[in-house]
Amino acid sequence: MISNDMAARMNGQVNMELYSAYFYLALSSQAESGSLKGVSNWFMAKHYEEQAHAMKMYRYLKDQDATIELQPVAAPPADDLTVRQMLEATLTHEREVTAAIHGLVDHALAEKDHATNIFLQWFVTEQTEEEATVGEVLGRLRLFGDKPEGLLMLDQELSAMAAAMAQAGATGPTVAPA
Repeated sequence: MISNDMAARMNGQVNMELYSAYFYLALSSQAESGSLKGVSNWFMAKHYEEQAHAMKMYRYLKDQDATIELQPVAAPPADDLTVRQMLEATLTHEREVTAAIHGLVDHALAEKDHATNIFLQWFVTEQTEEEATVGEVLGRLRLFGDKPEGLLMLDQELSAMAAAMAQAGATGPTVAPA
């Protein structure tokens, strides 16, 4: 069983993961409104992935006999962004999530909560991958700018990535396995 303090921090992270899902749902909507279906599908796949992260933490808390304390999920910004701005916001957001996960690991280590530390290592690895992926996509976008040809190429690339994510389990009603 984890401490009440660790459980409260983990509940906060559940909220952050749900906010992440909401954040990506908003970006998916913006991309679809801009006729970038591949970009929209990628953000939708990220939406489902973040929901899965929240549920993974929820399940861990339940397995540890901790109290679940659901908190209100803040609305994401309603800005009208370019694809580049969407990806820059995504990278910034993922870095914030990484810092939060690292804070949880630090706290688990301070409490000598080995089970929670081991559980959180999956999230540490996941965040490393998330930041690298977004950084690579953003790097390619920076190379060719917001030119229509580049956006079309990126739209196709992100569509393929969304399909791969769906096959890996990031699915929901609108992101079916390929």
